[in-house]
Amino acid sequence: MELAEFIIRLLAATAAGGALGLERESNNKSAGLRTHTLVAVSACIFTLISIRIVDSGGTGDPTRVVGQIVTGIGFLGAGVILHRGINVQGLTTAATIWSSAALGCLSAFGFYWELAFATALIIFINTFFKKADIWLLKNPKKGGKDDKDKDLFE
Repeated sequence: MELAEFIIRLLAATAAGGALGLERESNNKSAGLRTHTLVAVSACIFTLISIRIVDSGGTGDPTRVVGQIVTGIGFLGAGVILHRGINVQGLTTAATIWSSAALGCLSAFGFYWELAFATALIIFINTFFKKADIWLLKNPKKGGKDDKDKDLFE
């Protein structure tokens, strides 16, 4: 892999992670722009290292590194989940951190169209599904939850 391609893949991961981070930052969540960007870039770097080793004649399988990223990022995500009595907060932020790592891996493999679509889809889910949750919570007659249960779904 040429240096230019390495840089392009890192920049693509930076843009994707940054886009997710901006969405979380705009909603005043605990993990924002820097966290999501660093997670995406780090996942990309780890994956690029394994790709480089295999490309230079080494043995191994880059997808094994991706598997370790999936497992390891769970610990970071667990740090943003808070329990207060029956209320649980931070699940969406933890899931978005996990998504940032996935975007970094997509970028590392050079799947740029998939990266763009996945980034847009995750932002869409975080933005518009939140509005759907709020709408359902405010309309209990239409099958929504009571306001007292609102924190369970944040």
